[in-house]
Amino acid sequence: MIRLYANKVSADIRRWSADAVNCQHRIREKLVLKAAKTNFGRDHSFHEIKTAQDFSDSVPIRDYEALAGYIAKIKEGERNVLWPGIPIYFAKTSGTTSGAKYIPLTKDSLSNHFGTARNALLHYYSTTGKGSFFDGKIIFLSGSPELEKTGDILTGRLSGIVNHQVPQWLKTNQLPSYTTNCIDDWEEKLDAIVKETIGQDMRLISGIPPWVQMYYERLLEKSGKSTIKKLFPNFDMFVYGGVNFEPYRSALERLVGQRIDSVETYPASEGFIAFQDKQGDSGLLINANSGIYFEFVPADEIYAEHPTRLHLGQVQMGVNYAIIINNNAGLWGYNIGDTVEFTSLQPFRIRVTGRVKHFISAFGEHVIGKEVEAALRQASAKIACSVVEFTVAPQVNTESGSKPYHEWFVEFDQFPSDPIKFAEELDKAMIEQNIYYQDLISGKILQPLVLTVLKKGAFREYMKSQGKLGGQNKVPRLSNDRKIADALLPFKQ
Repeated sequence: MIRLYANKVSADIRRWSADAVNCQHRIREKLVLKAAKTNFGRDHSFHEIKTAQDFSDSVPIRDYEALAGYIAKIKEGERNVLWPGIPIYFAKTSGTTSGAKYIPLTKDSLSNHFGTARNALLHYYSTTGKGSFFDGKIIFLSGSPELEKTGDILTGRLSGIVNHQVPQWLKTNQLPSYTTNCIDDWEEKLDAIVKETIGQDMRLISGIPPWVQMYYERLLEKSGKSTIKKLFPNFDMFVYGGVNFEPYRSALERLVGQRIDSVETYPASEGFIAFQDKQGDSGLLINANSGIYFEFVPADEIYAEHPTRLHLGQVQMGVNYAIIINNNAGLWGYNIGDTVEFTSLQPFRIRVTGRVKHFISAFGEHVIGKEVEAALRQASAKIACSVVEFTVAPQVNTESGSKPYHEWFVEFDQFPSDPIKFAEELDKAMIEQNIYYQDLISGKILQPLVLTVLKKGAFREYMKSQGKLGGQNKVPRLSNDRKIADALLPFKQ
């Protein structure tokens, strides 16, 4: 029965992905029509919008702070503010200047969040014929499913809300238990998860790679097994998202004992944006038929007064875009802060290149996440080593007479035989990745990067000190200041 359903879902994905541009125009029209009588729709003359250009002219690009006034009305119980009725949930995320963010999830948007993850797995099953993970236990390393009330609206972390939407037929296979999932302390929760899963027939494991790595290590420590595959012989599917897998691949595959199939997803509190639809292709299929109308702004224009706004039919490959969401939860012109580039236009596939606010441009170089990750892969391949975690920050205030530099804080899983040579290869790779960095090095404005090796467990200790250990929390790859860098200095090896 599942196979028949999977084939139907897969055929549907192939159909809409071949007609993605028209799907996007239809979604925009439906969103505008349905929200025309909301507060936001009236404020922005939705009844006059006919074309994509009309939409861009009427709806400014916003971040959460600019939308907060509307969110406040929803919290107070007002209906029909951003979307007809009131949200079913608020997904609570950590914010910046506004503190916590409350992202609305509506009855109409739930299928985007929860149906897409299901469909990605069903599509994998249909296209590969591999579906044995449905016959055993699955685990999603997530935040607590406990919810609180904001006014009359249930509120919690998106990963916790997901637990309430798992279909009944799958719940009998799902681990950990609800009680264990509600444990707040990550270390205590991890021990409880290991205890519940260590003797089970685990088939599918899902979560953010650094926290999955902790789970693997704790399993091997408790079981005495040499690899995860020996502990879970039927384990054959890894589902992940949130961060680039490549920096973690070698360490995770060593722990598992072999390479297994994986499906990458791109979920966010604001919407499920894309998913891997083809094994062997790292591009993620843009979720063009799921209640989101996407716009794309060239990343270097995102803070311009009148940035270029493109719909899906206007994008080009290889350009770094900030991704803008308009959806059936009432987010309009919403800048989620991520940057992407298209790897294919038939169908439309993307890869995440970084965060709008996570970059280094202390000297005009504008280094982005994609570049540092590519450089690290290149250097690690030349000087055999593997990395647990890393982050990069500029050092401007150097000792008298010394040139500034980029400082790389790296925690190794497999230490390089020659750290000095590794740093040299890393710098060469960065010169290849970023022409502005190359100019700064050759012009002797910057000295070559400095490698700061951190002791084992450094990043976990840092995240713990910030109250961000486990769940969906991630270490920023890049910072344009020294806040994270200075906090990591006590963990130097």
